[in-house]
Formats: sequence, C-alpha cells, structure tokens
Amino acid sequence: MSKSKRLMELMMTVNRKRRFKVQELADQFGVSKRTILRDLQELSELGVPLYSEVGPHGGYQVIRERVLPPIAFTEGEAVAMFFAVHALRHYSSLPFEAESASALSKFYLHMPGDVRDRIDSMKDRVDFITPTRRGDAPCLSILLDAAIHRKVLVIKYKSKDEGTSNRQIQPVGIYANNGFWYCTGYCFLRHGFRVFRCDRISEAVYDVTGMEPLDLGGIRLSRREVAKPREPIHLCAELSRAGVQRCEAELWLAPMLVVYEDGSGLIDTDVSRGDIPFLTEFFISLGNEAILQEPAELRDSIQSRLTELLAYY
Repeated sequence: MSKSKRLMELMMTVNRKRRFKVQELADQFGVSKRTILRDLQELSELGVPLYSEVGPHGGYQVIRERVLPPIAFTEGEAVAMFFAVHALRHYSSLPFEAESASALSKFYLHMPGDVRDRIDSMKDRVDFITPTRRGDAPCLSILLDAAIHRKVLVIKYKSKDEGTSNRQIQPVGIYANNGFWYCTGYCFLRHGFRVFRCDRISEAVYDVTGMEPLDLGGIRLSRREVAKPREPIHLCAELSRAGVQRCEAELWLAPMLVVYEDGSGLIDTDVSRGDIPFLTEFFISLGNEAILQEPAELRDSIQSRLTELLAYY
C-alpha cells in the first residue's frame, strides 16, 4: 500500500475509532509502530486533532470535531456548494454560524484560481434573497441540539399577547421562513404542540427538574402534522390564482390548499378559534384575491378590523 493511500485510510480509521492504540493500527495496516507514529504526526500536521495519554491504559484520541477525508468535487459541484452556503449570509442568526463561515472560506481558498474567478463573476448575477430581519435568534444551536437528542429545555419566551414567561418545551426542530427562524416543539405549560418564533426566545437552558422527555421520534416539522385545532371552527375560502400563489408561500397554510387546474384554489379545513386574530390580519392582506365563506366570526372580525383601520385614513 502506498503511503498516500495509507494516510487516507488512516485518517478515516481514526475518525471512526476516535480512541485507539498505536499497536492496533500497526497490526491493522501491517507496518511497524514507528511508521504509524510518523503517520500520526503527519495527520496532526494536516489538522487532525489528536492527543496522547500515557500509561498502561493510554493511547491516542481524536478531540473536538472529526476531520473528514478529502472529497473530490467537480467544478460545477464546487460552485453549487459554495452558493448553497453563500445564500445563508442574509440570516442574522444561524445554528452553525461560525462553522458555515469557516467552511465557506476553506472552500473558496482551496479552489483553483479559474474556479474562484467564475464564482466572483457569478456573485453579481445570482442570489437567494431572504428578508433581513432585525432581531437575532441567539438560542438556535441549543434548540437544534435539544431536538436531535430529545431533551427538554427551559426557555424565556416573549409572547405577542401574553408577555414574557418561562416555559418547559421539547423541540421537534427548527426551520427558517421568510427571514424568521421558528421552533416547533411540545409545550409542557400548554400541554400541546406550539410554534415559537426563535427571535422571541431570549434564553434557553437544559431542564434540570427531571421532566421526562416525550417520544417525539415520529413527529415532523409540519405544523399540520403536530397540532390539532383547539376549539375547532371551519374555515372555507375561495382563492384566485394570485391568492393561491400568496398562500403557497405560507408554510403553515400550503398543506391545506386545494388547487384547481386553472390555478385558482380553495381553503377548506378546521382551524383553532384562538387563531382568528391572526387569520383576520392574514385575510386582510389577501385583499380581493380571497372570498371568505366561513366562519362568520372571522368575517365579523375582518369587518371590525377594517373599520378600525379606516379611522387612520
């Protein structure tokens, strides 16, 4: 086996093992301990984070994050990967902000000069626009970690209607929509699933009260899947083609749409009575692209809100 091939396989082996002894590697690769020690020194110089422990039970261990072996990309794949990460720059907060910036820098600096020139020329020709929001979401990383490892968090949450409160939640996951980050999770205070605006979560720590996590392995991010309407009322509205396009942009609403062949559509579903204030503002924003048939409470709420608005004009 050539040295370069042995180094490549050794990198993958130590990443997989995380903890190992020199003699184990020497036996596996059929070389001397001295050769393995030289190889490990070279891997360390290449950036593989290793440290040794002395003593009869000592050995080597990979610390921090593992270093992945090199991957060969075509020019087109490299450009696509660059712009996939580059598109995230519009978000003021990311769950992996430092890592994405570091990855983008490494990716760019190690490309051939002609590929960098191609990317530089494309920066002014292609973009993925996301509204820039003022509020930061400082707790994205711990929310994502809790969702992955099924842990309960205690968060400080500022609700639009109820002010600031402390809640125990178990996140399902986080997602970005229209420039905002959201966390879908089970709220132990409300005994049900809720969607939280992440920029309204000012603090989040792991729960230490012994609250038993729920088995949410089968739950996904879609609000429709996790939340059943409370005090359900029937919502029915006809939509023009423009109304359908507007509703398709709403993550919570898109699964409820019935779209006809001509592009027009229908909303025909049950919603929670407590959502009427939100739905009032939403249907006003649709203007004449929607014809609301029911519920009567929503029609009354829209008329009342429009009367209030007219007072400003």
